[in-house]
Amino acid sequence: MQKVKSPSLAKWLISGPPLLYLLIFFAVPTLIMIFSAFRFPGEYGGLMPLLETNAETGAREVLINWQNWQDFLTLENFSRFFEDGVYVELFIKSFWYAGLTTLICIALAYPLAWLIARSPKKYRDLLVLLVILPFWSNFLIRVYAWMIILGPQGYFAMTVNSFLAWFGIGPQQFLFTHFAVIVVLVYVHLPFMVLPLYANLEKHDMALLDAAQDLGASAWQRFWRITWPLSLPGVWAGAALVFIPALGMFAVPDLVGGTDGIMVGNLIKQQFLDSRDWPFGATLSIMLTASVLFLAALATLISRKGKS
Repeated sequence: MQKVKSPSLAKWLISGPPLLYLLIFFAVPTLIMIFSAFRFPGEYGGLMPLLETNAETGAREVLINWQNWQDFLTLENFSRFFEDGVYVELFIKSFWYAGLTTLICIALAYPLAWLIARSPKKYRDLLVLLVILPFWSNFLIRVYAWMIILGPQGYFAMTVNSFLAWFGIGPQQFLFTHFAVIVVLVYVHLPFMVLPLYANLEKHDMALLDAAQDLGASAWQRFWRITWPLSLPGVWAGAALVFIPALGMFAVPDLVGGTDGIMVGNLIKQQFLDSRDWPFGATLSIMLTASVLFLAALATLISRKGKS
C-alpha cells in the first residue's frame, strides 16, 4: 500500500524557501537596522565597536560592560530626530512630494487605464506594452533625459520662456526646482498606477452602467456611483505602489532637485555614505518605515470602514 505524503511536509516544502528568503534578506536586516538605531557612532564613523582584537593573544575582547546597557545602547538618535525641527520638516516635505505625486498619477492614470480597458481586445496588449515600454531603458538614462529636457537649453524651457516673454515675464528655471522633482517622480511612477487600475477596470461589468443609464443616471452619476466605487481596490493598490517608492526616492531629487529638492531618502544616503553616522541613518530609516506602516494601516482601516 502506497504511503500518503504528509500535507504539512508538502506545505513546508512550498512555503519554506520563500519564508527563508524573507527571513534572511528582510527580517534579519531590519532587526540589524533597529539595533543599529540604538547604538553609538564610532570614532571614525560607522558603529562603535563592541569587540576589539587583543594585540598579544589575537582574541576578540569585549570593550563594554554588558551589565550596563547604557554602555552600548542610547536614545540620543531618536531625541536628535524629534528635537531638531529640520528633520521633521524634511519628512513632511517628503510626504508632500509623495502625496502630490500619487494624486497626479491617479488623475493621469485613471482616464488612460479606462481607455485601455475599453479599447478593442486586439489593441489592449499593444497599449499595455506602450505603458511599460519605458522600463526597457535604464532608470538613470531616463532621468538624465529629463535633465536635458528641463535644462535651460532644452526645448521645454525655451518654449515656455518664449511664451512667458510675450507677457513680460523673465526666463524661469525648471531644472533643480520642486517642479522638476514632481514632474520626474510622476513620470517614473505613472506606469505603477496605470497597470493596477487597468487590471481592475477591465473586469467591470458594463451591464451595470447600461442599467444605470436606463434608470436615468447621468454620465457623472454612473461614474461616481458605480465605476469609482468598483475601482477603489485598483486605486488603493496603485497608490501604494506609487506613494511608498516615491517617499523613499533619492536618485530623482539628487539629480533634478538640487539642494531645494532634497527628500528624506537623500538624507538617509548622506548619513550612511557621507557623514558615516550609521546610527542616525538607521534611525531615519526606522522612522520612515514606521511612518509608511502607519499610513498603510490607516488606509486599510479607512477602506474597511468604506466597505461596511
